[in-house]
Amino acid sequence: MTKLRFAPSPTGYLHLGNIRTALINWLYARSTGGQFILRLDDTDVRRSEQRFADQIEEDLSWLGLAYEEKIKQSDHLAHYDKAVAFLKAKGSLYPCFETQEELELQRKIQLSAGKPPLYNRAALSLTPTQIEKYQSDGCKPHWRFKMEKGEIRWNDMVRGEVVFQGELLGDPVLIREDGTPVFTLATSVDDLEMGITHIIRGEDHVTNTATQIQIMEALSETPNKITFGHLALISGGKGEGLSKREGSLSVFDLHKEGLEPMAVNSLLAKLGTSDPIAPHTSLEGVLKEFDIHKFGRSTPKLHTDDLWQMNIKILQMLSFDQVISRLENQGLPGTTPEFWALVQKNIMKFHDVKEWWTVCYGHKTFSEGNILLLEAAERFLPPEPWDEATFKMWMDQVKEETGFKGKDLFMPIRRALTGQDHGPELKELILLMGRPKILHQLQTARA
Repeated sequence: MTKLRFAPSPTGYLHLGNIRTALINWLYARSTGGQFILRLDDTDVRRSEQRFADQIEEDLSWLGLAYEEKIKQSDHLAHYDKAVAFLKAKGSLYPCFETQEELELQRKIQLSAGKPPLYNRAALSLTPTQIEKYQSDGCKPHWRFKMEKGEIRWNDMVRGEVVFQGELLGDPVLIREDGTPVFTLATSVDDLEMGITHIIRGEDHVTNTATQIQIMEALSETPNKITFGHLALISGGKGEGLSKREGSLSVFDLHKEGLEPMAVNSLLAKLGTSDPIAPHTSLEGVLKEFDIHKFGRSTPKLHTDDLWQMNIKILQMLSFDQVISRLENQGLPGTTPEFWALVQKNIMKFHDVKEWWTVCYGHKTFSEGNILLLEAAERFLPPEPWDEATFKMWMDQVKEETGFKGKDLFMPIRRALTGQDHGPELKELILLMGRPKILHQLQTARA
């Protein structure tokens, strides 16, 4: 059985790049009959916050991305201690005592000499006496993993064949000076212990994957069996990267602004593929069209306008049965299928429907300066019952009386009835409003 995980760190709000990763992992898990796991990578105690962890769960729930299990890395510290002891015993972890200033100087010297800025492994030459002296002086070591020479190779689901040379990667720090594990160690231990079969994440993790493969092979003492896929990172409309810390297109904010969850799912599921991006009102529709192999390596751009255009399309597809409970929750009694069919073509966000409910059934009035036109409209307003021909008949009489036509005729009437220059067709809108309501709007508008 396939088993995938989404492993965000609760250090900020999720942006759309994070959610795209979660969605594609969820889609791949569901398309293969597998499991989707939420793992909170919260070992960075200084930056991790419970409010962000809670918001991650809320965001996934809002999008419909259900998971079979939730895991917190902070509950696995004993597992990491055990792995550290094992790697130390093998000689794969070694203590280092350089300060950040010393490491930065080393880096600058290597760069100025045209060499890659890799750790020089000076700590491997330390004698037991030197290590003891550092420790007696109160120096706490950070611990590095000793990368082995040779090829690190895997067949990436998105990038195809990927090859790294272990000796060119540098020895990563796995344990900080305060004794806490770094992401690279914790994720390697958890991916092995959880039985993860596939890891799909951003291409900024490609080098991490090469390092992780060696760490997992050192821990398990068997060749790597996990399948990796690295997606091209999406950028903003101007080519800028997305960042949790900067709140770029955070899901939290987009949810608050009124974006439909399926607008996010529909767009992100196809972003980066050659397939046309089509709206779906359920994840089942997205799942039917999903294929991991359709994702390319070029950087897809995400414009905020694209999300709202998708939102409009989603709203226009929703049936009355799909929204009736939401209408009731907004405190809009008496709505009908006819009302929804009319207003859903004229809203960008679902809560915009409240404004049209007020126009049709509420008590809000608007002003309009063309008194002559409004008086004629009031005088020729026909008696009920009405049908779709009523509006044209009414306007023909007003036009003949006043001489107004086109926009000069229709726009003042629209503003008097709705307070807006755009909206549903008046011939349909007046049928919902009814004669008493329209008469009242015309009278108050010219008053």
